[in-house]
Amino acid sequence: MSTLWSPPARLDRMMLDYTVGSDRELDARLLRWDVLGSLGHAEGLRASGLLTPAEHARLRAGLRAALRAVDAGRLRIGRSDEDAHTAVEQWLTRRGRDAGERLHTGRSRNDQVTCDLRLHLKDGLLDLHAGALAVADALAAFGARHARVLLPGYTHQRRAMPSSVALWAGALAEGLLDTAESLPALWARVDRSPLGSAAGYGVPLPLRREAAARALGFAALDHNVATVQNGRGKLEAAVLFWCAQLGHDLSRLSADVILYSAEEYGYFVLPASLATGSSIMPHKRNPDLFELTRARAAALEGDLVAVMQIGAKLTGGYHRDFQLLKEPLFRGLDRTAEMLAMMARAVPMLEVDAGRARAALAGGALATDEVMRRVEQGEPFRAAYRAVAAELRAGATFAAPTPAALVARRRSTGGVGNPGLSQVRQRIRAARRWAMRERARFDRAMARLAGRRT
Repeated sequence: MSTLWSPPARLDRMMLDYTVGSDRELDARLLRWDVLGSLGHAEGLRASGLLTPAEHARLRAGLRAALRAVDAGRLRIGRSDEDAHTAVEQWLTRRGRDAGERLHTGRSRNDQVTCDLRLHLKDGLLDLHAGALAVADALAAFGARHARVLLPGYTHQRRAMPSSVALWAGALAEGLLDTAESLPALWARVDRSPLGSAAGYGVPLPLRREAAARALGFAALDHNVATVQNGRGKLEAAVLFWCAQLGHDLSRLSADVILYSAEEYGYFVLPASLATGSSIMPHKRNPDLFELTRARAAALEGDLVAVMQIGAKLTGGYHRDFQLLKEPLFRGLDRTAEMLAMMARAVPMLEVDAGRARAALAGGALATDEVMRRVEQGEPFRAAYRAVAAELRAGATFAAPTPAALVARRRSTGGVGNPGLSQVRQRIRAARRWAMRERARFDRAMARLAGRRT
């Protein structure tokens, strides 16, 4: 096995396999970012006077060829490579020893993998952000399409007061937007270059760290070189916590659909294309996709806990424990992407049974409306409350207001009669504008490094 740190012939093979673990498979998704990160590193070496113009040109040409080879599937991490970094350096060295052997100047695998991860996260977080906005948009459209449909709201899983499909969908959309709109704060942490920090203590070379950061499109540096390794696990946990918040709303959406589409409720109807069946009960129409979304959201929280535990109670500096951060991080990112894509597809396909929803308002769900009707006629609230409660215990029923009257009495901001779906769409548009700016900035930097016109 090729390593960048020691002749493997003198090392125990079982130990090498154990320490490499699943890094080859996990690093496959970092390979492209490793080459692009190396192109940025080469720009920093040239700006620092550590490469001559000719050396820089050869190294850049070699790395751009490596990038094309990765994209074409010709450069892969083989069994003879320890990781992505080894695969790229060895590939270069076989094609030009001078370029390959200069690549690692002023760099450790520690700041190298952190750079790879941040590039990967910048690309992936923007995709997840777009996915979250797509679900929020689908919910806003669903709410608008069924804006006149009333149904009970619940507390303690008991009928409480009138709600509506628009209010339900708008609340979930706003929850997703709250998380999506928090990405810029997390982004500012991901958008800092770690290059030049090496293993956590810098290098005794005149590195111009800012040059590499600019070339890679980072907005800033992790200034203190020891910060980079001390932040390992912490940044991954912040990313997964952001994902877990998206999962929280997707899980609640799913749990509601599961409940409200059950025969006992029947407010929502699963189309046949979104339901699965039973191997023994021919009548079943099961909400498996929503159940699995709820489960994936729970498993995502497990990924977050795994990351937090790996980094817990370590002393400062680098530890090989950090290698095990990749698996839960990547798994959590994948789970989040899958959930968002499925919910963006499923929500527009849901159907609503307006009659079943309206009929469920009869009885206790309208008791508060009766109290407020008496309050508007001059009765003190507490007296009206006691009177209505006593009448309910005696078996009284109250005439149901018309749907229009129910809505008309709820015109305050954010209520059933004014759920604010237009404001939801405004927030979606604003969030998309931010993401488009950051995507354009990121893609321009990657295109320049790859030698493509921008």
